[in-house]
Amino acid sequence: MTLIFPPRLTDSAARLRDAARARGLDTVRLDTFAVPDGLRARHVHAGPAFADVVAPPLGIGLLEAPADWLARLPQEFTGREVRLIPIREAHALRRPVFVKSPNDKSIPALVYADGSRLPGPDAVDPETEVLVSDVVRFTAEYRTYLLDGAVHTAGRYAEDGSLSLGPAAPEAVAFAERLPFVTLPSAIVVDVGVADGRWSVIEANAAWASGMYTCDPQRALDVVLRAAAPLHTVAERDRPFLR
Repeated sequence: MTLIFPPRLTDSAARLRDAARARGLDTVRLDTFAVPDGLRARHVHAGPAFADVVAPPLGIGLLEAPADWLARLPQEFTGREVRLIPIREAHALRRPVFVKSPNDKSIPALVYADGSRLPGPDAVDPETEVLVSDVVRFTAEYRTYLLDGAVHTAGRYAEDGSLSLGPAAPEAVAFAERLPFVTLPSAIVVDVGVADGRWSVIEANAAWASGMYTCDPQRALDVVLRAAAPLHTVAERDRPFLR
């Protein structure tokens, strides 16, 4: 069983690679985005740009949350209004908003003073969909790796907007496990945090493209291997969540 990595490894990816090797898995770090002739691999851990190139020829299915998942969540989970709209509509906004791409980083995840600060039609297709939400301040942020609806591993990565690594609060785990499991793939990363004194979902991320922070590498690996696996092994309930 082989796990593919991109040319550049982050510290987090290196720890995941080491966890895979400790488990007896083969790992391959490609020098380029090209898949060498004869290479066989069942899993991948990389950013979307690399994964989109190597996964199809290798027959790897990538699981992710639907683009509109956060926008469709009830506000009891988001704590704020979130919409998925074409960026041409976001350009017309004349108030501070937080904007990001749903499932990649093509539109930087930032607070924009208004829609005019977003990339224009010369840089981005006007029909490109973006998530737009009210601006809130999270006082603590946690990464949770969910497997079959349960938190498999978790850790804190920020406090008051600054990097702050530490263990997961039990409340973060309990809140993440309250999310409607039927709306998510069986293997996914969901970031949660505290804003205005209440627990809220920050965003969902593909496990195959997420950094671990202080999460347990072996348990994170369990989720990654499910989230990026051979297409023929993807369960029927997960097929609607294929990228």
